[in-house]
Amino acid sequence: MGFADRAKIYIRSGKGGDGHVSFRREKYVPNGGPDGGDGGDGGSVIFEVDEGQNTLADYRHVRKYAAGNGEDGGKRNCRGKNGEDIILKVPEGTVIKEANSLKVIADMSGDLRRFVILTGGKGGNGNQHYATSTMQAPRYAQPGQPAKELDLFLELKVIADVGLVGFPNVGKSTFLSRVTNARPKIANYHFTTLQPNLGVVDMEGGQGFVIADIPGLIEGASEGVGLGFEFLRHIERCRVLIHMVDAAGVEGRDPVADIKAIQKELETYSPEIAKRPQVIAANKIDAIVGDENEIIAKLRAEFEPQIKVIPISAVSGENLKTLLYEVWEILQNMEDEPVVFEQEYDPEELNFVSTEPFTVEYDEKEKEYVIEGPRIEKMLGYTNIESEKGFIFFQKFLKDNGILDQLEQLGIKDGDTVRMYGHSFDYYK
Repeated sequence: MGFADRAKIYIRSGKGGDGHVSFRREKYVPNGGPDGGDGGDGGSVIFEVDEGQNTLADYRHVRKYAAGNGEDGGKRNCRGKNGEDIILKVPEGTVIKEANSLKVIADMSGDLRRFVILTGGKGGNGNQHYATSTMQAPRYAQPGQPAKELDLFLELKVIADVGLVGFPNVGKSTFLSRVTNARPKIANYHFTTLQPNLGVVDMEGGQGFVIADIPGLIEGASEGVGLGFEFLRHIERCRVLIHMVDAAGVEGRDPVADIKAIQKELETYSPEIAKRPQVIAANKIDAIVGDENEIIAKLRAEFEPQIKVIPISAVSGENLKTLLYEVWEILQNMEDEPVVFEQEYDPEELNFVSTEPFTVEYDEKEKEYVIEGPRIEKMLGYTNIESEKGFIFFQKFLKDNGILDQLEQLGIKDGDTVRMYGHSFDYYK
């Protein structure tokens, strides 16, 4: 099934319902006033953190999510029903990005438990809202706002304070099981057989921190070779790294070269991560004679004092406390809060055309084309169409809003008269 911790999905909010155009029809009331109801609002798309989830697997199967549309308004002031919201549950640590720019929209971690990513379109006003002293029977209503849509890239980045890195068989899982109560809630990540296991270290006084064992970090990972690249993402939130090496030389590896290889991976993936504080855990000292050997001496000579080397035995438990306190101290002295990815893209800034209504009709009696509606009124309010510049703007407005198209559909010809709110002018194409 591959990795279930990233997914591409499409989301759409609901469209607002259109406002209705109708008039009261009652006995003895010759011309009832306007009674067109408003359209309902479209549903929104909302993300929520679900404690029980730990992969994005669901989003690999279903890729399209749409909220409900608002219902159109009806006569007798009946308002349309609102569209249903759609709530998408994701594991904590999910970073939501806009799929094309890969800019962060929201990081579902820390205090952010619920995020409205797309609001539904507002329902349109019915014609009852547009009655004025001069226009008592408006034949136009407001269309609902359109739906908004977005392609998203979801990426789960594990939330841990400390990342445990090292080549296979250096004793990371033994270490993790000894020092933490691995939380089953997040221990069952199914990444093929490689799992970033998470465990909580409880220090005295009810304090603690979370360690993630990041497997699969092998040379070439940052070029996407092997699985390393998939796991490097999980280190992004870690504030301290523990390099674990085999100090007993059981596997016949060179620990100094191994640490340098992993450093290089980190550097290539993110120089910022490579700069975070690190500690070297020289494991398997239960298999050596005395406290030091040439491997430990070589590590000290190469990395201290920048990176502290602490000989430990995950099997016998020797020096584990020393290591954990060292890490705890570093975490305590670090200023930064846990890594939370800042918003770089705001879906609410998607622009929309004005939805104020208008009508275009032919007045048989006056032999004139009549354009009415609040959108026109507003435009006339801020444009002096007597001036040349204003008239050019006004023509562009008629074109962009589809008004010229409607006049042409009604069969307007050069020289015909167009009237709006007291302004009359001749039409020339």
